[in-house]
Amino acid sequence: MTEPLDGLALAAAIRSGRTTATAAMDAALSRADDCAPLGAIRHLAADLGRARAARTDADPQRRSDERAAFLGVPFLMKDLGAAAEGLPIVCSSRAIPPVPAAADSDLVRRFRQAGLIPFGVTTVPEFGLSLSSEPAIGPIVRNPLDPARTPGGSSGGAAAAVAAGITALAHATDAGGSIRVPAACCGLVGLKPTRGAIPAGPGFGNHLGGLVSELVVSRSLRDTAAILDCCAGHARGPCPDPDLGGPLRERLDHAPAPRRIGLCLEAPTGGGIGPAQRDAVRHAGDVLRSAGHRIHDIAPDRLLPLIEDAALVFDRIISVNLARLLDDLSEVEPLSAAVARRGQAITARDLQAAELTGVRVAHGLWTLFAEVDVLLTPMLSGPPPPLGSFPTDHGDVALHWRRMAECAPFATLANVAGTPALSIPHGLSDGLPLSVQLIGPMAADGLLLRLARRLQAAQPWHFAAPIAGLPA
Repeated sequence: MTEPLDGLALAAAIRSGRTTATAAMDAALSRADDCAPLGAIRHLAADLGRARAARTDADPQRRSDERAAFLGVPFLMKDLGAAAEGLPIVCSSRAIPPVPAAADSDLVRRFRQAGLIPFGVTTVPEFGLSLSSEPAIGPIVRNPLDPARTPGGSSGGAAAAVAAGITALAHATDAGGSIRVPAACCGLVGLKPTRGAIPAGPGFGNHLGGLVSELVVSRSLRDTAAILDCCAGHARGPCPDPDLGGPLRERLDHAPAPRRIGLCLEAPTGGGIGPAQRDAVRHAGDVLRSAGHRIHDIAPDRLLPLIEDAALVFDRIISVNLARLLDDLSEVEPLSAAVARRGQAITARDLQAAELTGVRVAHGLWTLFAEVDVLLTPMLSGPPPPLGSFPTDHGDVALHWRRMAECAPFATLANVAGTPALSIPHGLSDGLPLSVQLIGPMAADGLLLRLARRLQAAQPWHFAAPIAGLPA
């Protein structure tokens, strides 16, 4: 397969001397300025980025460091999750003071070791509570493929920045689809890794009862595999350290042995799946069948109890966490205040019941994986929604959760169960990307990437905007 134009390609150009980290950073900053109307970036630290790039160019030994797969590649952090020294995290809220982080989190140390150079922070919905990124404090994030539509949330700014070519990849987090939904909206690769694979220390402020995984949105499977190789393992967290079978990048083109693929064409809850989205999943199933994999239809009612229970767990953990974080609700959006008040009303007994329900969801999905090896589902129920589809100027939390579940009905299941889930582009409809999702058992991240490689070969994806700084 022809190697893509991606972050690894930019790093190779820097390592070979065809360009420099400084030139790449200047190009990214220029593209960020040109793309300001998209609203993807909430905070730019140009001087910080340029200084780090200059240090990379001045260190000849860095070029031979095999750990620096993304040598000199500009990078954006999300305004939620892992902290990067010098960059403020405010969760797109007036309630959080914009104080630059004093030190890198464990994950950001691994990003830097991989050669990435953070230079800004991408926009999120307030406290990451939406599948669209339209915080009241601004900016509203627009989809580069159609500015009237959302790039998704909560990693919407990250996805918009990557799709627009500001950076080749960007930090993202996922507690209920927040990596995978923006990837689907913008035609990108989005992997929610296996629980415990990626470090979340030393503070674990975004742990959320194990719902959250952090990694990136990217343009290529090999970028995602490579950054997973750089960041996974020895996470020193509360979960066992899963063996992902790496190095994943080197095994990306190794076709997996025939597997049992469970095909899910209909949403178990809420609204239906659009015909184009169903056709994309059906086509992906046909591609895998032609590669020797066995396709099994999964009836919606098989997943219904698991998805309903996952929704309950998500609601209680997200609500309690926000109640823990916020004492003063006067400066937050109405929806955020309502979620926090909901959390205040949840008893310890209710929270413990939710934890036990989450364990049963994980067990139920393991039981299903005794029958099939991987689930293949739609990522979205329809095209990327128009801006304004997830308003946050109200206090009806149940309505908001229902709207998100109707948009991405299979998203939250993997967060509650802790399993890996991968969203990739698979075709177009009316000029907008279609996407499919692969969900596997714990530690099957590499298997998902290798299956996706077969789908990519059958349905390649392309980008209108080149990556800033990548030589022609």
